[in-house]
Amino acid sequence: MKTIVAALATSAFALGANAMAAEKPPIVLVHGAFENGQVWGHVTAKLQKDGYQVITVDLPGRPSNPMTPDKVSLDAYRDTVVQALDQAKQPAVVVGHSFGGIVVSAAAEQAPQKIKTLVYLAAYLPQDGDSLVSLAQRDPDAKIGPHLQIQKDKGIASIEYSARADLFANGGPEGLRKAIPDLILDEPLAPLATPVKVTAANFGKVDKVYIHTATDQVISPAFQAKMVAATPVRVEYTLQTGHTPFLTDPDGLADAIEKAAQ
Repeated sequence: MKTIVAALATSAFALGANAMAAEKPPIVLVHGAFENGQVWGHVTAKLQKDGYQVITVDLPGRPSNPMTPDKVSLDAYRDTVVQALDQAKQPAVVVGHSFGGIVVSAAAEQAPQKIKTLVYLAAYLPQDGDSLVSLAQRDPDAKIGPHLQIQKDKGIASIEYSARADLFANGGPEGLRKAIPDLILDEPLAPLATPVKVTAANFGKVDKVYIHTATDQVISPAFQAKMVAATPVRVEYTLQTGHTPFLTDPDGLADAIEKAAQ
């Protein structure tokens, strides 16, 4: 009898654990400009360990999702995220980093029913008609502008090599600062200047969370706050990092994403 009771208790515990895991929403991670999905490696491992399904997106124009710059568009970025959402069995928490904030906003406008929460990580939080270019021009405290190199003949933008460590790994360990310049990718130009279309009927109804980065050199803390003031979010978190907390504080970032997912 005791054996039967123990077996039933074990089964009930297992069912309860499975039910709890099933209740956790999928998490879709969308990188920003000059990056690819590999930046999420440590965060993905932490989220998966904690029982989340994680889908990592590589936007078109990256080595793992090749497309020539003249073919890359904001619509192609949006559609890539929407396709990733199709892999989820329930509405997902979608995290957009930096320029990825514009991309996930476009995806939310296209498929709001597939998204539980939008999480903006050191990200552009746009209003209708905004683009990365238009928003960046309104951020006088950002340090990236003088180091942005535009190659119109190739259809790409790049970041001055010598400035990459200070922009993307300020506050990070020396090993990361030495490695990160070679990890920064060229970015197709067209999506950066394309206005995003968002409406109150679709994008406006999706739950939103913002994760601020307190020492950011790329999107200044002041401008992050200004965007949230213009488009209020449900809750805000702040990490004491620069622009790439997935590299400098992955555990802290994973914890913030999990809180946002609740």
